Amino acid sequence: MTLATGDERWLAETWPFVREHLPAAPARVLEVGCGPLGGFVPALHTAGYAAAGVDPHAPHAPGYHRERFEDHAIDGPFDVIVACTSLHHVDRIDTVVDRIHAALRPGGTLIVVEWAWERFDEPTARWCFAHLRSEPVEPGWLQRHHDRWQAAGIDWDTYLRGFAAEEGLHTGDAITGVLNSTFATEQLTFTPYFAAGLDATSADEQAAIEEGSVRASGIRYVGRRVS
Repeated sequence: MTLATGDERWLAETWPFVREHLPAAPARVLEVGCGPLGGFVPALHTAGYAAAGVDPHAPHAPGYHRERFEDHAIDGPFDVIVACTSLHHVDRIDTVVDRIHAALRPGGTLIVVEWAWERFDEPTARWCFAHLRSEPVEPGWLQRHHDRWQAAGIDWDTYLRGFAAEEGLHTGDAITGVLNSTFATEQLTFTPYFAAGLDATSADEQAAIEEGSVRASGIRYVGRRVS
């Protein structure tokens, strides 16, 4: 039996949240940042939606556009746009969110799953590193952070802030601020984020959050275009 990768587990665990907030099929759905696995597009197709994905590393297959959302000629309007861990590393968060707004029909839904990297403090990191699992193909992203941090020989906060600056990451606060000011917010919650890449479950991570040893670093957002 082939073990699922962290990315595959992440998609499987996150899909129910996305599915819950979709209108009835066959609505038009665009996924921003679908990644090399195609994101939720295959599941959307199976569920009867007219779905497409845009990402520079999208699969070479019909329904995908291998380019940045910023450069994509949008064939809108869409009923739903999904952005899963794609907003924290765009160049201009305000520009991208404005473009998403313009691509939605009035009343259309934006579904966002994101990471508040600034909440990834040292206790949270140490909990994650204590629950690392071996990936079937290559080390997962949390294992890579563990190894780089150990090799750097610096405190965690310095390491994390250096990584975020090097990658040009937007904070969770910056992302939610732009979303709240652009859309009519219907849901904004902070949730477990790391379990899919660990030898742990989301329930384990939630329990650690509740006891105070881990910070909730995942963002789940649903908003609506009102004009």
